[in-house]
Amino acid sequence: MKTDNVYEAGHTHEAEALTEFCPQYARAINVLGRRWMGVILRVLLTGPHRFNEILGVIPGLSDPTLSQRLRELETEGLVTRRVLPTSPVRVEYELTPAGRDLERVVREISTWAATWMSAAPAT
Repeated sequence: MKTDNVYEAGHTHEAEALTEFCPQYARAINVLGRRWMGVILRVLLTGPHRFNEILGVIPGLSDPTLSQRLRELETEGLVTRRVLPTSPVRVEYELTPAGRDLERVVREISTWAATWMSAAPAT
């Protein structure tokens, strides 16, 4: 069911009524809901980062997990891996336009978290 035109973040689209199941939403939430994905995306929203820079700002994230998540983000078209021709060679990870388009979502979740999530999990 279509409703009014909605203007959001530079996009005009037909707002759709929520249905019980949407395969695109299910795919997106399965990708973005994986452990560390949202945190990595938030770091990359501040600009390109090298592997160790990402690792250094996310407490508890391991090398193998970061490698796996960056590969998954690349596969989904949200992150690009760029090899810089320096000596020694540098590799940077940067959001694609699709990845950058998640900024509004990340900001909304950050606002929600600041309002509803305490700094420590409830015991």
